[in-house]
Amino acid sequence: MIAGALLLLVLQAEGWTAAPLRPTVGDTIRLERAVGAPAGWRVRAGKLASGTVAEPLGDAVVLASASGGWVVRYAVVAWRPGEITLAMPPIWRLGPDGTADSLAGGTAAFHVASVIPDSVKAPAPQPAVAPLRLERASAIPVTLAVVLAGGVLLLLIGWRRRGPRVIAAGPALAAEGEIPDSRWLSAGEPKAVAARATQRLRRAVANAIPDAHEALSTAECLAAIERAWPKAPLRDLRELLQTLDQVAFATAHGVEVAPLAARARTLAREFKRDGKEASR
Repeated sequence: MIAGALLLLVLQAEGWTAAPLRPTVGDTIRLERAVGAPAGWRVRAGKLASGTVAEPLGDAVVLASASGGWVVRYAVVAWRPGEITLAMPPIWRLGPDGTADSLAGGTAAFHVASVIPDSVKAPAPQPAVAPLRLERASAIPVTLAVVLAGGVLLLLIGWRRRGPRVIAAGPALAAEGEIPDSRWLSAGEPKAVAARATQRLRRAVANAIPDAHEALSTAECLAAIERAWPKAPLRDLRELLQTLDQVAFATAHGVEVAPLAARARTLAREFKRDGKEASR
């Protein structure tokens, strides 16, 4: 019994203290209490309930003190001035072997000062002040700004509507003649030679026989020539055009294009000559 009484005296809790000493309405107030506990014991604080006069700003914080005990701290805020008394929650002491002991939270009392000075404890409504007199602004800055903006706009319009730039005439480019077939063939372009020969021959045929115009296919062109000019070298023309088409569309391989192009030029000259004679 004597040992229990001594332990109770050691574990007896101290009262609550408030900081700062002179808080005002809306300030954060720290409520602290020192709690004694033997070695190996821990302290857990209860949750402080909110009220109309004051309310907590968070959960309690339990810190170890330098004297070997514990410090329980609450952060609260008060909403009215005067003496305020808060009912604090109980504090639990937990032993390492599962033993638990509780302390009554008691009450924390502190004084809160008002933020309103004592000289205006009973503020009275003040009369309305006279209307403020408007300053007379000068129109000169506005006029200058408008004139400047107009000038800049006119300059931009004039710059946008400037005339075309004159380009100095350079030396006239010498017109090159037709590239010979041998050059195209040496460059590995037999299809280009075949396409040019076909175009030259079809154009000469179209000039001589209008019904065989260049928009027709090869078969349609040959049929139009046969109807309009039965004496035309239709067999040679058919073989030549079909072979040139095969070379142009890469369906024939190993064909000598140079003789075909030469034959196409010869037939084109014949059609031009015969077309002129027929027109006479």
